[in-house]
Amino acid sequence: MLEIPASVHSRMLGHAIAGLPDEACGLFAGRYGGDRVDRFFPMTNTARSSRVYELDGAEILRVEHAADDDGLAVIGVMHSHTHTTNYPSPTDVADAARFDPFGVWRFIIVSLKHPDPSLRCYRIAAEEITEEPVTVLTSGADA
Repeated sequence: MLEIPASVHSRMLGHAIAGLPDEACGLFAGRYGGDRVDRFFPMTNTARSSRVYELDGAEILRVEHAADDDGLAVIGVMHSHTHTTNYPSPTDVADAARFDPFGVWRFIIVSLKHPDPSLRCYRIAAEEITEEPVTVLTSGADA
């Protein structure tokens, strides 16, 4: 189960909405091997598309250094679906196979299909998609 502080959850949803009409994206970090998101790093969708996202390589390096400086590791990627539900698309599955072949990362997808955005989390390994429950923490240290 992935735990997300309420402030981080709000930032992810806000970043997804702010990215419209394009998909929004970012990375998130936590303790290596842990199940809690400690920081969210909004990023630029270099594809500038409402159907796909691309992360900028230089921006990824900056995020990895910032996470490392805080004693954290990047544990996943968040992106939005502007027109569809928050279930991994074939493109998402192909990206996971390329960038996370061992299924270590979490993939958070925020759907903006309906007026109220919704967030779901998945692990994707060997083209197998497994949903992971998300708990939004209402107390404790926020990132």
